[in-house]
Amino acid sequence: MMEEKLIFITNDDGIQALGIRTLAHLMSRLGKVVVVAPDSARSGAGCSISSTTPIELCKWEGFGDLDTDPLLPAKGEHDIEYFTCTGTPVDCVKIAHEQVLHATPDLVVSGINHGDNASVSVHYSGTVGAVIEATLKGWSSIAFSFQGFKKRPDFSPFFDSIVKIAEHILQHRLPPYECLNVNFPEVEKLQGTRVARMAKGLWTGEWSSAHNPHGKNMFWLTGAFNNLEPEQTDTDCWALEHGYASITPIQLDMTAYDSLEMLRKYLNS
Repeated sequence: MMEEKLIFITNDDGIQALGIRTLAHLMSRLGKVVVVAPDSARSGAGCSISSTTPIELCKWEGFGDLDTDPLLPAKGEHDIEYFTCTGTPVDCVKIAHEQVLHATPDLVVSGINHGDNASVSVHYSGTVGAVIEATLKGWSSIAFSFQGFKKRPDFSPFFDSIVKIAEHILQHRLPPYECLNVNFPEVEKLQGTRVARMAKGLWTGEWSSAHNPHGKNMFWLTGAFNNLEPEQTDTDCWALEHGYASITPIQLDMTAYDSLEMLRKYLNS
């Protein structure tokens, strides 16, 4: 008899987001699922941690009638355990490691995020931040995100792709210090999947301002993403714009190797 796989799930949209419940149902087809997620949205948390504030961990008793939501896929045969955490997505991974999981997970998945995390958005994303933390612990990890921002999106066009990608990583694992960043377009029918690099881009017009009733300036983070290479067909942004899911391997070693020898020549002493 094959040993049951252990799959850990988190997100940055919070425990009640449709995306994480969808992911939990899909992953329960592949193994025993344990979820530790923030108690509310932590979008944009990146790799942040609660370094000065104590956090609370609670068992979540389930979703009751919400588990029969028509937008959810059918659950698998394996159990799902839910916990909530008052910290960040990275806190969820850290506390799960020491307080919840009693074995090394075979796979960590984060998402499904409401809003894509293509290009430079990986640097801000709590969804991706969680899998980076898991990867630092030596766990094979995948971040799943969706281009749309509807509160109740239909993820069904991506069910098969999510399971297929997860099955592949469960079977083959990822190299040390590498994880996957997967993004889905807002479409009714997926054109396919594309393994793609991060597009070069930047956010512009990032602040909107107004005066509060006391006359003080207040600012809201906003902005628009500017793809700096829209004609390049090998990028995650191109894939999304043309109806494909993008799959981008991310390496955590940020050393600029092309500059290493040059700098050693002039700066080693």
